[in-house]
This record gives sequence, structure tokens and C-alpha cells, in this order.
Amino acid sequence: MKKVVNNWKRWHMNQVLVLSLSLLVLGFLGIVYAYSMDADISSLKNELPQATVFYDLNGEVASKVSANKNEGISINQVPDSMKNAVIAIEDRRFYEHHGIDYLGITRALIRDIKARGMVEGGSTITQQLTKNTLLTSQKTLKRKIDEVFLAIEIERQYSKSEILQMYLNQIYFGDGAWGIKHAASNYFAKEVEDLTISESALLAGLIKAPSLLNPYRHLDKATQRRDIVLSQMKNQGYISTVQYEEAINEKVVLNNEGSDPFRGKYPHYVDQVFEEAINVYHLSQDELLTGGYQIYTELDPAMQNAMEKTYQRDDLFPRGSDQVVQSGGILLDPKTGGIRAIVGGRGEHTFRGYNRATQLKAQPGSSIKPIAVFTPALEAGWKITDMLKDEPMSFGEYEPKNYNYEYSGEVPMYEAVKDSKNVSAVWLLNEIGIEKGVASTRRFGIPLRRGDRNLSLALGGLEEGVSPLVMAEAYSVFPNNGVRMKAHVIKKIVNAQGDIVSEWKEKKEKVTSKAVTDRINTMLLGVVEHGSGKSAQISGREIAGKTGSTQVPIEGVKGVKDQWFVGYTPQLVGAVWVGYDKTDEKHYLKTTSGAGAAIVFREVMKEALQGLPPSSFRVLHIDILMKKKEEVEQNRKSLEEHFKKGSSKWEDRWRKQKEKWEKRWKNIGPNMNH
Repeated sequence: MKKVVNNWKRWHMNQVLVLSLSLLVLGFLGIVYAYSMDADISSLKNELPQATVFYDLNGEVASKVSANKNEGISINQVPDSMKNAVIAIEDRRFYEHHGIDYLGITRALIRDIKARGMVEGGSTITQQLTKNTLLTSQKTLKRKIDEVFLAIEIERQYSKSEILQMYLNQIYFGDGAWGIKHAASNYFAKEVEDLTISESALLAGLIKAPSLLNPYRHLDKATQRRDIVLSQMKNQGYISTVQYEEAINEKVVLNNEGSDPFRGKYPHYVDQVFEEAINVYHLSQDELLTGGYQIYTELDPAMQNAMEKTYQRDDLFPRGSDQVVQSGGILLDPKTGGIRAIVGGRGEHTFRGYNRATQLKAQPGSSIKPIAVFTPALEAGWKITDMLKDEPMSFGEYEPKNYNYEYSGEVPMYEAVKDSKNVSAVWLLNEIGIEKGVASTRRFGIPLRRGDRNLSLALGGLEEGVSPLVMAEAYSVFPNNGVRMKAHVIKKIVNAQGDIVSEWKEKKEKVTSKAVTDRINTMLLGVVEHGSGKSAQISGREIAGKTGSTQVPIEGVKGVKDQWFVGYTPQLVGAVWVGYDKTDEKHYLKTTSGAGAAIVFREVMKEALQGLPPSSFRVLHIDILMKKKEEVEQNRKSLEEHFKKGSSKWEDRWRKQKEKWEKRWKNIGPNMNH
């Protein structure tokens, strides 16, 4: 035991020595860099931030982020209690260092070493300002080095008061509140100068983890954090013992009556607007939070509210054990590609956090069949009444199975789609050729990798996977007569001066013919009306769609990893994924996509389509096909019975009648719309 202790001490001292030397080197390089090179901080503006306003489909204000010009405040309006609270908990040596607190970093590293883990950070307020305004959120060594050098340059060009003003006006305090003025209004319905010591400490405490400490949801945690801030303020001499006792005993009274009703609304949709503005139109997060932009979007407030309302209903989702079963969903206008509504997950929202509606990478399962198999088959001349094999078979080492292990020998194509027959889909892809399936899938906008060029494509066995956004855009081809419109949330972006700086330009691609989509619509209507997607039915509306599920990729575990339902009416496409963020032996689903995902889709669409009149695809429903098939079967049996009686006159009649019925049956497909 003594030897272990000695080894630990030796290791501890070595680490301290190495880290100390590293800090000396870093300090030297920082000085050299700061004075020998001109670090570019030109984009940092010591201006009061302006709100970015988001407008909906109808041009009405839908949401706001950050502060508008007359809401940002001067540092002179911030009470000492607020300034001192932030400095005490975030950067106690703020007035002593020059952007980098070497002593603070050393102290934090030593504590990390003692704890054998990362327990304390060493970033100064200036570094945090640099990270939030000048740099990306990528966690790379280069970004960290840039952060250090830029912080030193900021300290050279700005005073401590100016730095603190920029920081307080731009930091996120949670619940949609960017900047200290919004925070004071959002949580206490007060002006900043009226904050008490206790209220200042609570707001300062939120900076560390604004979502996890949101007092509207986690008051106990927020209060505990406030008490830590007050303790630091007392220990550092900012408040007396009497003030400390008064503040720590002050009851937290929240009041959001002073907050802007649009601030923080539709957070999942706003997240996607940020992603598109940054990645497509090349604006920075800082510009979007402080630049006073007006962003006109494709958001339909009624549909977004319907989706958010549905996602708050825990009874619609599979019950998780110790983790919440997650989900992401999206609604899309197939005629324009405009995204009408987005929900990126269940539970607490994190600003620009993981959005399962747009960032998910999950295998689509059988929901890919209409895209990768049945569309190219119809293009190659197959008819929806053609018979497909449905029996256990292998394709080399690949042996697909029907999900219920039931087989019919052979089935017409529409029935293979209706009942989601796996073997039939794989067999058909093999018949038409993998290349046709790959080409079709890519035309629908689904990204593929080299390893996807195999028969498992028929069942959605993709290497990378897709998001609900990708699937919704792909399925928009079917109600839009074969044309794929690029999905988007932004219509145009107007700057604070009223100039249009970016505008959406329509992007569309002819994927397949209307004749093909009519037949797909017939088959996918059958999925919902008579097949695996019955749970998605909405009374009085034509709903077409496809289920999808993937198996748990763990030997010995029988369950579902991903649930999908992608469906549509003539006016609206919806895609819903349900599953765990991380599937393992204890966390997987026990229901098929015809249950959870289809039910969520149904409730979302039912609410979203309220007020819109029902619309028809104007295609043949498979009820007629099923009836015709039954007539053919009855006539065949009748003729066979007569033939078995041995009368020779029936033989010729049997042959002619058989040919007649088979011809009528085969002609149903090409003539089904007449």
C-alpha cells in the first residue's frame, strides 16, 4: 500500500512539473504571438446586440433570439452585485490577468490531477467571449490555441469594462434568454439595475449550464448553484456576512411576465434555421444572435404547435426503463419543399443541440422499399399486379426473412408492399439489378456509400443511415408527381438595414414519372388502409405511407432498434423516427413501426391538418385490385372444378377463360387510372 502511495505522489509531482513547464511555454508563446502578429478580432463589436426575428410562412413574427438594439444595456446599468457575482464564479482574477489566467489554469489542472478527471475549467471571461463570438464550437487543439491568442489580443484593445459589457450582453442564460437584460426580464420581470444580490447570484450561476439549471424546470438545482455563487462572493470580499445571510435566505420568486412572448418560441425549428443560415448562407452564430436580422421562414405555426403538443404526450411513445425513448419528426410541403414543422427530440431542449429530425443517422428499414425497389421496378416495366416470390430463399450468404416468418409462395406486388414482405422486396431488387436500385435511391436524395451496393439495400441496410428530414424530402416525390423539391426552412434573410442578403432559390429534380408515382400512391394507400400501417389511419383522409423497423444488432437480443413511419397526404409529408439514442442489451424497443412511430405520425398529422379540407390522390385504391383478384381466383376454382369432372368440352373453355382472366388481371396495372 505504501508503495502505491509513493508511486501516486511521484506521478502527481511529475504531472505538476510537466504542466507547469507547459504553462510557461504557453505564456511565452502567447506574449510573442500577441505582440509579433496581428490577431484578427475585427469581427468583435462592442455594440449592444440586436434581436434576430423569425417570421412564419405568413410573414408574422414567430420567434426571437438574442436582444434587440434598445434591450442591450451599458455596463454602467449593471449593478455591482451582478458584475461581482459573475466574476466571483466565472473568473475570480478577471481584473488581474490579461486574457489568460495562468494561475487559474494551474490551479484547475492541479485539482483535475488530484481528482483524476476534469473537475474544473480554467477559461477566463475573455476566453469565453472569444469562444462565443469569434470561434466555432469544434473542440480541436487549434481552436483552443486560437482562443488563447485572441483573448490576449482582445485584452490589448478593449478595457475590462468593455469586455464585461460584451460578455453580459451576449452570454446565454437559458430559457431563450440571451443577454443579461433578457435574463432579468425572463426570470424576474425586472430591469437589470433592480436585481437583488440573491437574484444576481442566481443568474450568474446559470451560465455554467443554462438548460440543466433552468429555474423554471430545476429550481432546487438553480438555488443550490446560487448558494455556491453567494459563498464565493463572500469569500472573495464582494459581500459581507450579513449580506450573505440575507441573500441566501431570500426566497427565489420567479416571474416571467416581463418576458417577450416570442422569445424562445419554436426552439427546434429555430435550431434548424440557424443550421441553414450558417451552413448554406455562411452567417456566423454571433451574427445571428446579435445582428438584428429578419429571417423569413417556411414555418407553419399551427403545424408546429400541433407537433410540439403531440410530442408532449408521453402516452404515445413506448415506455423506457431508465432512459426516455427518443424521437424526431418533421412536416414538409411536397409542392415547395418548405419545412412546416420540426421537433428534434423529447424532453428538455438544448440550444443547437442534437436534433433528431435533421441530424439523425439511422437505418430506414422497410421505409426505403418504395424508393430503392418498387419505383425502379415499375420504371423497368413491372406492374403492381405482377407476382413476386415469397418463400424462404438465400442470395449467396444473404438470407432475408419476413418479419413474421410467414410466407405465401408468391404474392402480387401491391400485396408485398401492403404487408411489407422482405423476401419479395429483396427478390425483386435482385431481378431488376442492384444498379437500378442504387440509381433510384440516389435520385431520391438519399446518400449512399460504397458498402450500400448490395441486396440489403432493399431492406434499408445502409452503412450511414438517414434522418427524418432526408426521408421526408425523398417521399415528397410521390405526392408531387415525381418531382423532388429541395427541403428548406429559410425563404429570405434581411439585415438590420433592410437589405436582402440571402434568398432561397427553388431547387427541384425530376425523379420519376407521374405514372410511376400514381402506382406507388396506390400501393402505399394500401399499406395504411389494409396493411402494416393501419395505425396511421385518419378518418376522412387519404393517407399513404410506409412502415420501417430495424433489428437490434446484438446477438441473442430480439427487438427493434429503429421505428419509422413516413407518410403523406396530397398536401403534406411527415416522417417520424422513434428509438433510443444508444441501443444496447437493456435499451431497445419491443414494438414494430406499425405501433409507436405510426401512432405518433397519426396524431401529429391529425392535429396539423385541422382546418385543411381533405384531398384525394385520384388513384385506384387496392380494394378494387383485391376484389378483382378474388374474382379471378373464384373463376379459376370454378373452371378447375368443371375440368376435373372429365368432360372434354370444359378443357378448351378452361384454357380460353383462363387466358381471358389473366389478360384482364394483367391490364389492371397499366389502366388503373382509367
